[in-house]
Amino acid sequence: MRFVFAALAAALAALPARAVEIQEVTSPGGIHAWLVEEHSIPFTALEVRFEGGTSLDAPGKRGATLLMMALLEEGSGPLDSQGFAAARESLAASFEFDAYDDAATVSARMLTENRDEAAALLKQALTDPHFDADAIDRVKGQVASIIGSNDKDPGEIATRAFDGLAFGAHPYGSSRFGTLDSLAALTREDLVAAKAAVLARDRLYVAAVGDITAEELGKMLDDLFGGLPETGAPMPPRAEMGLSGGVTIVDYASPQSVVMFGQAGIRRDDPDFYAAYVLNHILGGGGFAARLMDEVREKRGLTYGISTWLAPMDLAETWQGSFSSANEKVAEAVRVVRDVWTKVAAEGVAEAELDAAKTYLTGSYPLRFDGNGPIANILVGMQSEGLPVSYVNDRNSFIEAVTLDDVKRVAKRLMDADALRFVVVGQPAGLMATD
Repeated sequence: MRFVFAALAAALAALPARAVEIQEVTSPGGIHAWLVEEHSIPFTALEVRFEGGTSLDAPGKRGATLLMMALLEEGSGPLDSQGFAAARESLAASFEFDAYDDAATVSARMLTENRDEAAALLKQALTDPHFDADAIDRVKGQVASIIGSNDKDPGEIATRAFDGLAFGAHPYGSSRFGTLDSLAALTREDLVAAKAAVLARDRLYVAAVGDITAEELGKMLDDLFGGLPETGAPMPPRAEMGLSGGVTIVDYASPQSVVMFGQAGIRRDDPDFYAAYVLNHILGGGGFAARLMDEVREKRGLTYGISTWLAPMDLAETWQGSFSSANEKVAEAVRVVRDVWTKVAAEGVAEAELDAAKTYLTGSYPLRFDGNGPIANILVGMQSEGLPVSYVNDRNSFIEAVTLDDVKRVAKRLMDADALRFVVVGQPAGLMATD
């Protein structure tokens, strides 16, 4: 199986994005999917997303969706957890189940010769999981270990504090794992309810890449998903942005502090998104070439690294960044970030910075298409974001079309140093917390 994956990656690594020919498939039962046929190797990758994810956790049941997804391979149909694992291994198939803020995800890899049997096993996991008491207790223990580790990780503490400030009581404002208390209180009935809420056809996105035809995929779609409920739980409302400018300090005994910072962001479907995307690359997304890296690390030695990213989620948008710094240097680093934010908002960026960003962003894009799995993941992401099949061919033209005036206008529109919230986990010297 490893040889198949490696050979396929090598075969596709050199393909430019424009070589990906996407078919839109509708099954006889009306289930939609995107397909890229690649018959040179007898292997298919399937990526599935159920919109809503952990934000569909019922009130007081935080962590239920993630725990439910983790238990799908812990016994189903006539098989217990060990029997399911043995059946999957005998088919040389791979299944991964997970849950995030906006989606519950399934990744499946299967050989053509075993495809029908692998799909039947996957269907069994999706439609007839046991949720046995011993499996629930075992997986709860694994999740509890993650929660305990996260409670001691300054980066995780910073992220959780930032999310709480940004999104409050909305599901985005708390960890998808839940807390030790919420996890311990979850029952089998809660998991059954979470499955019904999340695993439904009205929020389903599917992409397949590999040795499968449109007709074969259509049959597989109905076999896999036809037995799922037609509708799930209503989607939660948009999150109200609670961020305001200032500094939050979380005391943590360490010689250095971890800093998360951010402000309101921009929607993925906003006409200015591509200009903002290029601007972010120049500001903090471009590694050593980024403006913040130059000012905070190269010129002043205040950190080993600093980065920023746009986070346009389904129900809220933020523009975030992070860095770590020695406690005695944090205050200066925060000041420099604010100064850079203010300067770029007022002046925009240099033409050389824009040209370099566009060259990198357009040149690196085809490198993402380096195997069945990555391509399937890109395609299912495009669907969930409402992008057309032509996007893989058009995307670079959107980047190329961004002008210096666009970047300057968007910087002035979006960037507000006074609105930046810094969450500092550590014991920073000379930095005061503010409301």
